[in-house]
Amino acid sequence: MRCKGRSRPLTHWYGARPVNDDSPTPSRRRFLQGVLATALVAALPRRAEAFGEASRLSFALLRHGGRWDVRPEGLPRLSWEISRRTSIDTSPQVRPLGLADPELFHHPFAVLSSDQAVPMPSDAELAGLRRYLSYGGFLFIDDASATPQGPFEQSARALVAAALPGAQLKAIPRDHVLYKSFYLLSEPVGRAAVAPELFGIELGGRLAVVLCGNDLLGALARDPYGSWEFDATPGGEPQREHAIRLGVNLVMYSMCLDYKEDQVHIPFIMKRRRI
Repeated sequence: MRCKGRSRPLTHWYGARPVNDDSPTPSRRRFLQGVLATALVAALPRRAEAFGEASRLSFALLRHGGRWDVRPEGLPRLSWEISRRTSIDTSPQVRPLGLADPELFHHPFAVLSSDQAVPMPSDAELAGLRRYLSYGGFLFIDDASATPQGPFEQSARALVAAALPGAQLKAIPRDHVLYKSFYLLSEPVGRAAVAPELFGIELGGRLAVVLCGNDLLGALARDPYGSWEFDATPGGEPQREHAIRLGVNLVMYSMCLDYKEDQVHIPFIMKRRRI
């Protein structure tokens, strides 16, 4: 596994060059080399030195025509957990961005979330999302309603289908490297545990889109007093910890240029963290 750090926005590396859909792997490598500056292999015993605020990983939260900020404290908490548990230097500042905003290319990890149906974006916005994903960006779709086949999931599937014609969200097998990119996990959970599978779309052999139906960010959200905003059901606090670990795995996967299925570093990480 190789992880690279962020130092410059994607536009610095690409300028006005068109997307080359026939070579997604090189595009992803250049994307991550351009936008990540401080990510190291998580097993390293010390945190990477930061190169200023701009070098830190910060999440992009995608604005849309519906309720797009239903878990405002979820991503900052995930950022804090990533910083505490791994070698990735993070920023708690979450950037709300439109799908066609050029600023999106400064953020390798984008989140689409709601608890209700998402209106279909404009053609320009769909094209912007398509470019972002083709260049190597990662989109995490989090269903805050935790309602399988509910309005949000159906509209999110339609949005992705419009942005990536011909691509389909498919169940991610449990032996996929996503489940062992940092923690060894057996199932996806969040605030709820109603969807037994994650769904994803691969571009050039890497997951570019992942959909979770269990309100992952709801498991991380805290209220103004510092208490967990929602109960994790039905598994309680062990389920919440499992959800946090899933969030860590998602970020670690999205930050790395390539993963090999053998993941020879995993036993070392598991021993080191005693899990």
